[in-house]
Amino acid sequence: MSRGSKGHIGAVILAAGESSRFGQPKQLVSFRGKSFVRRIADSATEAGCSPIVAVIGSHGEKVARELERTNVTSIENKSWQRGMGSSIRAGIRHLVENATDIDAAVLLVCDQPAVDAQAIVRLIGLRKRTKKEIIASSYANTLGVPALFGRSFFRELLSLGDRAGAKSIILRNREHVAEVPFPEGKIDIDCWNHYEILRSSVRKRTGDRSSTAEESPE
Repeated sequence: MSRGSKGHIGAVILAAGESSRFGQPKQLVSFRGKSFVRRIADSATEAGCSPIVAVIGSHGEKVARELERTNVTSIENKSWQRGMGSSIRAGIRHLVENATDIDAAVLLVCDQPAVDAQAIVRLIGLRKRTKKEIIASSYANTLGVPALFGRSFFRELLSLGDRAGAKSIILRNREHVAEVPFPEGKIDIDCWNHYEILRSSVRKRTGDRSSTAEESPE
């Protein structure tokens, strides 16, 4: 099942969620001067991913506007309420239909603030070294996103159930997986309290009492 890495590495940004626990579109909330969705889009671009697709749904118009001046293509998942699996399918389907030369795709979410270009580059680099078809991030005693999937796994991604995530494919194909240690991956922003903790930790590290991570105006 292993293949070489001769083609492009695409990226799918999952940005369709409602953010019901957060209370507002967390894709648009600012951290260190950029919205979460813009940060992950810029990181994928800096890492050399191409093409990059953002799957939008709830708050779709606002998220699409946030990405207008990037090289990211926003596509709407009209079935976003069914679950993350439906957004993964939409993103991978777009890549398969519009970028026949890609060899792999990196799956990214908006609410892992520690994910930067270097985290994505490490996934791509390990794939080149190991030739494994899945490169997953390792944190909190599990494997998950950000994760890279070789083209030979696109069919499985396209077969995901609506509420399934990429982790299910990673865990049942461990023989094809290489791991990148990424302890910071356990930090995700599910609710406003998580965001306040993130802001506080940034202030403590930088010694800045002003708001280094603050809410984006809508």
